[in-house]
Amino acid sequence: MSHPHPELGTPPPLPAGGLRITPLGGLGEIGRNMTVFEFGGKLLIVDCGVLFPEVDQPGVDLILPDFSSIRDRLDDVVGIVLTHGHEDHIGAVPFLLREKADLPLIGSKLTLALIEAKLQEHRIRPYTLEVVEGQRERIGPFDCEFIAVNHSIPDALAVAIRTPAGMVVHTGDFKMDQLPLDGRLTDLPAFARLGEEGIDLLLSDSTNAEVPGFVGAERDISGVLRQVFARADKRIILASFASHIHRIQQVLDAAHERGRKVAFVGRSMVRNMGIARDLGYLKVPAGLVVDIKVLDDLPDDKVVLVCTGSQGEPMAALSRMANRDHQIRIVEGDTVVLASSLIPGNETAVYRVINGLTRWGATVVHKGNAKVHVSGHASAGELLYFYNICKPKNLMPVHGEWRHLRANAELGQLTGVPKNRCVIAEDGVAVDLIDGVAKVVGKVQAGYVYVDGLSVGDVTETSLKDRRILGEEGIVSVTVVVDSSSGKLVGGPFIHARGSGIDDEAFAAVLPKIEESLARAASDGVAEVRQLQQLIRRAIGKWVSDTYRRRPMILPVVVEV
Repeated sequence: MSHPHPELGTPPPLPAGGLRITPLGGLGEIGRNMTVFEFGGKLLIVDCGVLFPEVDQPGVDLILPDFSSIRDRLDDVVGIVLTHGHEDHIGAVPFLLREKADLPLIGSKLTLALIEAKLQEHRIRPYTLEVVEGQRERIGPFDCEFIAVNHSIPDALAVAIRTPAGMVVHTGDFKMDQLPLDGRLTDLPAFARLGEEGIDLLLSDSTNAEVPGFVGAERDISGVLRQVFARADKRIILASFASHIHRIQQVLDAAHERGRKVAFVGRSMVRNMGIARDLGYLKVPAGLVVDIKVLDDLPDDKVVLVCTGSQGEPMAALSRMANRDHQIRIVEGDTVVLASSLIPGNETAVYRVINGLTRWGATVVHKGNAKVHVSGHASAGELLYFYNICKPKNLMPVHGEWRHLRANAELGQLTGVPKNRCVIAEDGVAVDLIDGVAKVVGKVQAGYVYVDGLSVGDVTETSLKDRRILGEEGIVSVTVVVDSSSGKLVGGPFIHARGSGIDDEAFAAVLPKIEESLARAASDGVAEVRQLQQLIRRAIGKWVSDTYRRRPMILPVVVEV
């Protein structure tokens, strides 16, 4: 089982006839999925998604893949294949198309409709090619065949990429629900046919590789939702991903049976459900869905609200309801349903929302106390079954944290993939497929690119460290006035603290230490502003640490006169 080494260098030039696979996101994390395929001097991109920030990334809205390794080669990109319409697979497309707007997008009808709506907000009109399962398209030197897979969003596709170097199959996100609501099964006969033809490298979804057995059917949730609706005496507020059309369909069906009206809350939810309804993926009985303004005229037991915020996102509708920062006020007797899984890293935020809702008197139904969610990703039993069908010669687990990638590789080995043919990589690691063997050859830059408001890439790890210090320890500003020629103190020090928990008056004890340091510097002929700032920072930093065991950000300001 090969894996990257911290000292991997820049990949060498790709040998003639070889295929290079470079993931720029999605390995070692849940999100930011993006993989670049290179053959014959041309590039094919599969997916281009975002990662959502964690609590230790304050102020960050989104995290993008790092495009720097392909920025000078955008003219060589022949297309972007989008496997499905989830944000972690399409969310970064607008940011890539800002750099070259005519990159062709290839995907299913629903996937393209969702990304086109998103691109309208960025005033970008993309070039698109709509494909369906079973279709084969020549995209530059890449012969791409699209295969139906079942996932938690309709119209998901896997892609088989044929080149003279061999065939690579990228599953995208998939599971094997045998009773899907839309009747669209993962096309196992197609994968078996590809396996007989010979899959040289399989890139496979790893999210549930640690989970034994098989994922339950999406339709199993219908019965639970009906029970929740039957018990609820007042309003029902359900939070889900804005792209989980199958889940929303079941909510609509349950509401219709109980004579309740449904209103969608949140821009992304309203937009996506409108697209799904217009394209026929969401069946909405006449008169069922109403504008949120109509709800005030309806009794509470006739109301269902469908909103975003199931992951505890601070600006989403449900979080704002929990914080009393939304027009919809949670009251005693409301029932709130979180119909989604917990994305790793979001647990604290989600439980904070649950506690906030409970505080206001809501009954909160979530995965921890009711079966209101089934995963969209294949579990270990399904993956074993899948590998026995595909019989890949090389396996490269994708889409998962490190523990998921390793578990997936071990499943592949159980089905006969040799240990040295299971490639565990990380973001930026280049893997070459040459003469039927997949091998790590180097590493390109693939760090996090942060989006903060309208700023893309300006926020750095250093910026985030400063923000964490400010948030956790506060700031202490120290202003002194010195003689520009001698460096002697002529005014101050003036000290002000914010968020440090230390009263300004307490700093009187450290003033003599600062004055002593500056006097010593003046006598030694030190008058350079930067050096004086360092002296002040050390003096007050040591005093705060010794006295309070705290490490606030210290901002020394030296004014010369």
